[in-house]
Amino acid sequence: MIDFIWGLKTTALFDVWSIEHILSGVSIGHAARNHNKKHFSILHSNIDHNHKTVVRFDIIAVLFIAYLWETLEHYLELGIAGAKVEYWFQGVEFFSNRFLTDPLLMVAGYLLAKKFPKYVLPARIVSIIWLLVHIFIFPDSMYLQRVLFGN
Repeated sequence: MIDFIWGLKTTALFDVWSIEHILSGVSIGHAARNHNKKHFSILHSNIDHNHKTVVRFDIIAVLFIAYLWETLEHYLELGIAGAKVEYWFQGVEFFSNRFLTDPLLMVAGYLLAKKFPKYVLPARIVSIIWLLVHIFIFPDSMYLQRVLFGN
C-alpha cells in the first residue's frame, strides 16, 4: 500500500520530485500572483476588485502551467526528444501522479507563497539547485528516489 502512496513516479502518487513541484509552485504561484495583481489593477483601476476572483485567476494560471509542463513531460518520457532524454525520465509517470498530485502540489506551493512571501526567493534558489543537480549530476530522474528509499 505504501508503494502506491510513495515510490517511483511510474507507480506512486508521490515521489521525490513532489518536493520540486511544491518549490516550483511557490515560484510560479508568486509570479502569477504578481502578474494578476498588476493586470487587475490596470484593468479595473477605479473598481474595487474581488479578492476571490484574483485568487481564482492565480490558481488557474498555476494549473495551466502545471498541466502544460505535464503534457510536455509526457512526450519527453515517450522519447520525442531522443533516447537519452527518454532514459533520463525513467518511464512514463503514473496517471494519478501526473494529473492529480503534481498539479495540486503546485497549487499548494502557490498557497505557501501567498501566506509566506519571504520564502519565495529561498524556494527559487533551492528549486534551481535541485534542477541543476538532478539534470546535470544524477544519471536519471529517479536516482535520488532509489538511493534514499530503495525503490
